[in-house]
Amino acid sequence: MFDVRIRQALTPALDAAGRNLAASGVRPGMLTGAGWLLGVGAGVAAGLAWWPAALGLWLANRLFDGLDGPVARARGTTDVGGFLDVVADFTIYAGFVVGVAVAVPQARVACLVLLSTYYVSGTALLAQASLLERRRQAASRPDERALRLVGGLAEGTETIVVYVLFCLFHASATGIAWTFAGVVAVTALQRVVGGVRLLRAPVPLDGAPSDIRSWAAGTVEGRP
Repeated sequence: MFDVRIRQALTPALDAAGRNLAASGVRPGMLTGAGWLLGVGAGVAAGLAWWPAALGLWLANRLFDGLDGPVARARGTTDVGGFLDVVADFTIYAGFVVGVAVAVPQARVACLVLLSTYYVSGTALLAQASLLERRRQAASRPDERALRLVGGLAEGTETIVVYVLFCLFHASATGIAWTFAGVVAVTALQRVVGGVRLLRAPVPLDGAPSDIRSWAAGTVEGRP
């Protein structure tokens, strides 16, 4: 919900850092891989109830995830890099919830439901992104992003905040998981309804449909 505004605020600083890292020889794949390892560590730490470590590793994972894109743009984006970045994000999102479920037994049902809403929302997200990409190509609209994903109520910013809450208030993990599962479920419904409406719109010969243009401002990358 807040990703577009957050991204607009952080983009200048992240792009500058990305250019500096790229100039020093850092490759985006290195950041994606390191970030993935940090995210795995965050999930393991959560499963062991090492909450301060889980919090630090989670925030470090988000920092690396925020930097690999700017470095890729500075060095030249690749389809492989975009693909691995999305896979890494979805892996970490799910793994952290599994860690919480292991550490807090009373939250396991809520975490299971949360993972189920992730599955539905992610399926709608990626299916719609694939079809939008096909329409974009048909309309001959170039776009440097590896994957076009449509936003919703629960995006990256909300996920970061919720996982921080898991670490700080793990005794309330059940309520946090149920609440966020509801938010993600609303997001899934948004994406299904919006996707049906959007994909029913015809593609004019002189460019992308107006619905795609209006939704483009809300596109995000690799979100639940």
